[in-house]
Amino acid sequence: MSIQQLIAKIQPLDEAAMQAARARQDDLTKPRGSLGQLEDISVKIAGITGEVHPKLTHKVVTTMAGDHGVVAEGVSAYPSEVTPQMVMNFVFGGAAINVLSQHVGARVIIVDMGVASELDHPAVVNKKIALGTKNIAQGPAMTRAQAIQAIEAGAAVVEAELEKGLDILATGDMGIGNTTPSAAIAAAITGRSVQEIAGRGTGVDDEGLQRKITAIQKALDVNHPNAEDGLDTLAKVGGFEIGGLAGAILAAAAHRKPILIDGFISTAAAMVAVSLAPQTRHYLIAAHRSQELGHQIMLEWLGLEPLLDLGLRLGEGTGAALGISLVEAACKILDEMATFSEAGVSDKE
Repeated sequence: MSIQQLIAKIQPLDEAAMQAARARQDDLTKPRGSLGQLEDISVKIAGITGEVHPKLTHKVVTTMAGDHGVVAEGVSAYPSEVTPQMVMNFVFGGAAINVLSQHVGARVIIVDMGVASELDHPAVVNKKIALGTKNIAQGPAMTRAQAIQAIEAGAAVVEAELEKGLDILATGDMGIGNTTPSAAIAAAITGRSVQEIAGRGTGVDDEGLQRKITAIQKALDVNHPNAEDGLDTLAKVGGFEIGGLAGAILAAAAHRKPILIDGFISTAAAMVAVSLAPQTRHYLIAAHRSQELGHQIMLEWLGLEPLLDLGLRLGEGTGAALGISLVEAACKILDEMATFSEAGVSDKE
C-alpha cells in the first residue's frame, strides 16, 4: 500500500465507542476515576478499535534494524558490527526483547531495513533498502525515493502480520548510532536546539557527546531538512529502520490498531508518521519515558504522557513490551470487571 493510501485510510477515533466505554468505566464497582490512567487507556483503545470491549489477543512487537553512516563521526560507544550481531541475538532468543515479549505473550518480528551486512536467516524479514545510510554529517542519509521505500516496506510488514492476527503493535529498533539521526529528526521537527535533544545513547563519554552534538548540528546545517515535510526530514537526516517504523505506525493506524511506541528511536519514527498524517497521533500510546535527554520534548510534541518511567534506554522495543501488559490490564478491567448493577452493589454515596 502506498503512503498516500495509508494516510487516506486513517480515520478519527470512534467517539460513540469511547462514550460507551467511559459510561461502562463509570459504572464499574469502584469510585469513578479511581483507576486513573488505566481507565483513560481503556477508553482510548475503545476509540481506536471501535470496540466497547476491546480484547488484545494477538500482540506483536516489530523490531527493525539498520546501520548508519554517521557512526564514522565517533557518535557511538559501539561499532556498527554490533548491529548484525544483536539481530542474530534476537533470532536466537537471547536479547531483552525476547524475554520481555515472551513475558507479555507477544511475538517478535525482526526486520532488516538496512543493516550494513547481509543477514540470511528465515527468521529475519528482509526489507533491506541499502547497506546502511550515508553519513548525515556530510549529506542526505538517503534519497527521497529510498525514504518512501522504507516507509512502504515497514507498512508491508504490518500488513503481513495483520493476516496472522494483530490486535496491538509495539515498535522497537536496533541500530548502532541511531540515536544520532533520531535526535536530528527531533531537533528538525520541534525546532529545539541539538543540545536540548541529544543524549548519551549507548553511553558515550563527554567527548563522545560533544562529537555527537557536532555531528547532528552539521547534519542539520548541511541538509536543511524541511520540518513541514516528514519525508524530507527522514530522507535527509533519518535512518532506514526509522522509516520502516514510521510505515509500521501508519499501517497500524490505518487498520485501527493501537500502537505502543518504545523509546527515543521509535518516538522519532512516530514524529515522522505524525508529520505525514496528523490523525496518527491519536493511535499512539507512549510506553515509557526514555533516559535519553530529549525524549520528553519529543513526547510533548506528540501530546503523549508515558505509561512508565524506569530509566530505560535500551531500545529493541523493551519498554513497549512492558507497556503491553498495562494496556492489556486496562482493557481487561473494562471488559471483565462487574458493574454496580451486575454485582448487586450500591453506587449511592
